[in-house]
Amino acid sequence: MAIFLDGVTAAILAGGLGTRLRPAVADRPKVLAPVASRPFLTYLLDAVARAGVQETVLLVGYGADQVCSALGTEYAGMRINYSRETAPLGTGGALRLALPLLRKTHVLLLNGDSFCDVDLPAFLDTLQVASGAVGLVLAEVEDTSRYGRVQVKPDGRVVRFEEKGGDQSAGRINAGIYLIPRDTVATIPAEKPVSLERDVLPSWVEGIGVWGYPGGRFIDIGTPESYAEAEAFFQTSSRGGVDRS
Repeated sequence: MAIFLDGVTAAILAGGLGTRLRPAVADRPKVLAPVASRPFLTYLLDAVARAGVQETVLLVGYGADQVCSALGTEYAGMRINYSRETAPLGTGGALRLALPLLRKTHVLLLNGDSFCDVDLPAFLDTLQVASGAVGLVLAEVEDTSRYGRVQVKPDGRVVRFEEKGGDQSAGRINAGIYLIPRDTVATIPAEKPVSLERDVLPSWVEGIGVWGYPGGRFIDIGTPESYAEAEAFFQTSSRGGVDRS
């Protein structure tokens, strides 16, 4: 496992406008929204640091200066670098822009506005066996209509992503945690807006393959309602912080 971690750079999508969250958090970017007296982003960084990753790149856009000021260049023993959008590029475009900073063979990518209680070292270890494929953490929720459902074969291979607003029943969703070969990131079109979810992932499903890994409890802060639930989530979650002394 330690050998494989030497080949992983983490990246966190931290540049979203957070338009729906503005009624609750209007003075800062979404990733810095306070949850239990801490910026939401720090829970993601704790999880990455706990997994043993040594370097994380924050993909920033809106509110970039605030994020840089809040996090600095080191967190819990990890080196922190920044990839700045000068214009909105979407999730896929932001990832492609960061390619020069993603120096390892694999990228552990996390959405900056959601959290899934998953054993990251086990996720990374399991996905080693699917050489060249993309790994994706999946979460079980009671109502998939807000997120879109993920259809998976019994062996874990993702078959397709269904659009939001569909079946209002329990099922698997994309938990926003990926393991992607760096060479695959390089195939994303550069210097243009690209959605990872709509434009890129479906093509990977049809091509190199996307493999699902089961995650646990899931929370996002995309809306004022889900943001209000986040504090209770972390108060009862087993995933606490890491020692940053």
